[in-house]
Amino acid sequence: MRGTDDRSWAARGACTQLDPDGFFVQGADQQKIKIACQGCPVRMECLADALDNRIEFGVWGGMTERERRRLLRQHPDVEDWYDVLGRTARRAAGG
Repeated sequence: MRGTDDRSWAARGACTQLDPDGFFVQGADQQKIKIACQGCPVRMECLADALDNRIEFGVWGGMTERERRRLLRQHPDVEDWYDVLGRTARRAAGG
């Protein structure tokens, strides 16, 4: 397991200059805040951490809690989301 236990990635997030409460909104506001995640250099680490730790609230790594719950239900046996997301990204890049 890669271990998103080391949270040093969080200091490099695009969101570090934003109000953290802005990531814990409801409805259409969630779609707006997801935009802040789009070009983030640690988006994958953030999402993997939220999935690995079953974080229930807020937008993490560009996904809402509802989106993360759906992904977790679809893949209940995944233990290391960083590995899965990395493989998916490499395939999408043609590698």
